[in-house]
Amino acid sequence: MWLNAVLRGSVGPDDFAAAVRGDDPQHLVVDWPTAGSMTLEQLPAAVQRASGTAASLAFPIAGDLLGLRGPSAFNTLALDAGEAVVVVGTRLGLVPGVDARTVVWQAGPADAAPALDRAEEGRLLRQALVTTTTELTRLDVASWEPEIPDLLMNVRHRPELPLPPGTEPRAVEDLERAALCLDIVELALGADGGARSAYEMSERRRCLTELDRAARRVAVAVCSDSLTGS
Repeated sequence: MWLNAVLRGSVGPDDFAAAVRGDDPQHLVVDWPTAGSMTLEQLPAAVQRASGTAASLAFPIAGDLLGLRGPSAFNTLALDAGEAVVVVGTRLGLVPGVDARTVVWQAGPADAAPALDRAEEGRLLRQALVTTTTELTRLDVASWEPEIPDLLMNVRHRPELPLPPGTEPRAVEDLERAALCLDIVELALGADGGARSAYEMSERRRCLTELDRAARRVAVAVCSDSLTGS
């Protein structure tokens, strides 16, 4: 989202780099054609020189290469990292990794997957959250993972996401809901020991897998929308 913001001129390269870097000591982009290695501050200009128009998020897991369309070498790197950015118009992508205290963004050939409908994915996530909450209540997940009801009851007290200025309220709302759902999935999948039967474990995993996919799709839809701030 920050790369899209700087590409459309709503934030500067320094603000973009500071937001992406966060508390990390250093980020470095490597193997970008014509530029080799460069800092985050230099990336937007390199993207524009390569005719890049927008950044698209990939959020893959095994069996669901969400946001990716190849080639296989890039898909493998992105799957190992669990995330990637594809730069639309350049046929290039970036996969983050950690080398010592430096976050290294490895550039390589990549194609973006077709765009998702942000409004439709948001609707499906709201529906999935209701269905999953009902199912988890039926399975009495709260009896062995009390943090889940706390998450649902304290949504308004969660820390704000570090989004670019001007991000429209619906995009913020959808991303916050997606982040909440991913937290629920992580907590609930770590509590298999509380299930009373193999059937309950299977049912809980099924509904959580559906919630996870819906949340990841919303994240990809919102973060890949180059007009998010319009």
